Amino acid sequence: MPKVFYTEHDIEDMVKRGTLSLEINDNVVLTDLAYEKANRLGMKLIREKPENPPAAPVRPYVVKQTPQMQATPGAGAPPPAAGDLAQRIHSAVVTRLGNQVDPALLDAIIQRVLNATGVK
Repeated sequence: MPKVFYTEHDIEDMVKRGTLSLEINDNVVLTDLAYEKANRLGMKLIREKPENPPAAPVRPYVVKQTPQMQATPGAGAPPPAAGDLAQRIHSAVVTRLGNQVDPALLDAIIQRVLNATGVK
């Protein structure tokens, strides 16, 4: 049996026609944008077996918030030795994601990107 591919436009059309759920199996493939569009529009994706979203990376740097993280004042704050740009990026990420991200790993990622782009 051939696979059926859905794009974000297909999902939009389905929701406009009143289809609010879609069964996902081995013969149904959603593009990344289709998956995101379905979530934004509230379409329920029914799977035969639970799995990660399509092309979803395993993100060990995203951690579940624990009571210790909530109670720790200044958790996720940029370290004082970080450069101005690194501090601004760190603050923006923490503002957006809260304490979901490990601060030490976030700083390492920021430094790596800044070094790779030639910003010191």
